[in-house]
Amino acid sequence: MPNKVVTTPYPLIDADPHAFRVVRYFRSSDYATWAAGTAAFPGALYFWNMADPVNVRLRTSLRLGGFLGFVGGFLLAYQRSSFRFWGWSENKQEEARDLAELSQRAAEGKPLYGSSSQPEWVQGTAYRNSAWSQLKFHAFPMFNFVNHQHHGSDPAKYGVKEKELSD
Repeated sequence: MPNKVVTTPYPLIDADPHAFRVVRYFRSSDYATWAAGTAAFPGALYFWNMADPVNVRLRTSLRLGGFLGFVGGFLLAYQRSSFRFWGWSENKQEEARDLAELSQRAAEGKPLYGSSSQPEWVQGTAYRNSAWSQLKFHAFPMFNFVNHQHHGSDPAKYGVKEKELSD
C-alpha cells in the first residue's frame, strides 16, 4: 500500500512519530494548552452551575471535570506537537532538534528510530494503524508505541549511508 503524500507548508519531520518523541518535543505553548484544558473543564462546570444552580455538591463533578480536562488538554497538546512533526504548522525548532538528535544516532551507528523485537509485518501493521491517528482522537485515541522504519523522511539527510539502509 503506497504512502499518502501530503503537501505541507513546512518540512515533514516524521510521518508517524513515536509517542514518547512527540511528548519530548512539546513546547511551552503545548504545556500551556494542556494546563488550559485542565482548568477550563471544571471552570466551565462551575460557571454553568452559577448560571443554572443545582442543589447538589459539585465536588465529584469538578473532580471528574478536572480529570476529563486533563486528558482532553493532553490530547490537544499531543495533536499540536504532531502537527509540527507532519509539517502542518511552524516547526523550525523541531526540525533543528530532530536533525541534531538523529544525526548523532547515525554517527554512533544506532538505528535512527530505535530497534524493535517485533517482526516486520507487526511493525507495518502498527504503522498503518497509528498513521494519522492524531486526527481521530475524538473517536479513538491511539498512539504509536512501536519502533519501525516507516517515517516518510529521507534517512540520508542524517548521514545514513546506502549500505546501512539495506541492512
